[in-house]
Amino acid sequence: MEALADRLTQLDSHVQGAIRVVVFYDTLMRRRVDLAALARSSAGLAECVAGVRLHGTGRVVRVSPDGREVPTPPAPASSTAPITLDEEEIGTVWLERPGPPAALDEVLLDRFALAAATTVERYGPARTTMADPALVELAISAECDEAARARALRLLGFAVGAPVRVVAVRTALPLDRLGALVCPGRQVKAAALDGADALGGTGVLLAAEVDAERFPAGVSAGIAAEGHPVRGWREARTALRFATAHRPVVRYDALGSLALLAELPEAAARANPDVLAVGRLADCAEELATLEAYCETGSLRRAAELLHLHHSSVARRLDQIGRTLGIELTEPTGLVRARLALTVHRLFG
Repeated sequence: MEALADRLTQLDSHVQGAIRVVVFYDTLMRRRVDLAALARSSAGLAECVAGVRLHGTGRVVRVSPDGREVPTPPAPASSTAPITLDEEEIGTVWLERPGPPAALDEVLLDRFALAAATTVERYGPARTTMADPALVELAISAECDEAARARALRLLGFAVGAPVRVVAVRTALPLDRLGALVCPGRQVKAAALDGADALGGTGVLLAAEVDAERFPAGVSAGIAAEGHPVRGWREARTALRFATAHRPVVRYDALGSLALLAELPEAAARANPDVLAVGRLADCAEELATLEAYCETGSLRRAAELLHLHHSSVARRLDQIGRTLGIELTEPTGLVRARLALTVHRLFG
């Protein structure tokens, strides 16, 4: 490598500097330095503050050129680069240079990021979001013994006894991107469990905590209460069954007694006259959407706003729907019957 560097230095001073940066980081990687030492060396080489942050753990190392760690939050970065492992962005490295970036900052950050990825992969569990589905299944399976479950969780990066929140999702987004969105700065693992249950194609997130407000449009999710992963997976799948277009993210602990509906015998639920009547409405998307909006809001005018229709149009639709169902929707008891029938239809339809 040094021989090649010597030849290239005759060509261009920029190339000479770039090669020296490459050799510098190759030496650090051979010495198997940790993240703190890597940041210190980078700050010394760049002669400005250098930092590294891992998305999965939220860990931040920020070091001044004299080798001392400086407190966060960081100053505005002059240049940044992503840390990529297994084609997933797992963190960021940056420089805080006063004024514009220096000529070799791009090369330095590229090698800094590569060295950081190598270091993360070498020490402890990999901090990628996507996980081995077999490990995730061990963590949430009721058939797994507790010793094997504890080992699977450790391999996934969760400390012994640490809280684990289970989330069941249906999404077209890549699960690693979704995990990073809803668990910013926290430990999260994701896996696709195709064919795992009747929901089909369900993905699972295991996380220390989840921000329900950060789920993007088009994603349906059921969030378990904090607790044992086996119970959490059951709760997350149940909550996901209650998700609708108007309420795509459902917390199990917010369902309360409604969760009991998911435990009904399927044959009895399907045979109920009100449920059968709602099922017949499913052939007319317009009528079903009207009933859903009315049951969701409990108000004719708010349903009209949700549907972007005049309230008189919604009133005519509800009158027709009520006759079809044999339920007086404007009465409190009728609204309760319609809500229950619609919910059971979604659960078992």
